[in-house]
Amino acid sequence: MVYVIFGVSSSGKTTIGKKISIKLGIPFYDADDFHSNTNIEKMSTGVPLDDHDRLGWLQKVLLKINESNKNNGAIFACSALKEKYREILSGSYKNEVEFIFLKIDKSEATKRLKIRKNHFFPIELLDNQFEILENPSNAIKVNASNDIDLVCEEIYAQIL
Repeated sequence: MVYVIFGVSSSGKTTIGKKISIKLGIPFYDADDFHSNTNIEKMSTGVPLDDHDRLGWLQKVLLKINESNKNNGAIFACSALKEKYREILSGSYKNEVEFIFLKIDKSEATKRLKIRKNHFFPIELLDNQFEILENPSNAIKVNASNDIDLVCEEIYAQIL
């Protein structure tokens, strides 16, 4: 099984994904690592990605998801803000990809982004993420404003 932990920037995708990966004994992948240099440069300068920019990135992540499904599964941290992005990431393994949505309000996300270090995503793009975010109809939903351990326990209760 592959789990895709998704939400806006600073919702805790990477931190939570790594913890769950250790608990489940499966690899963790951060979808940010699959972005092209062009995408990273664009975001770094405060320009939001559009659907065209994201398509190649999502296809690279899908290839890794497919590979992971052939092995023992994995955890992926990925923004996956729109339903059509999640459809792409489901690929042909719809029954073997589970989405976990980290819900967070804009004020908490802003607070976290202000203290985050060494990441290419600028705070100016957060508004765009909230604008394009589509609330999922088919995902595990957890309150990412809670303590990290509490969020992980809530996820474990639903996937184990």
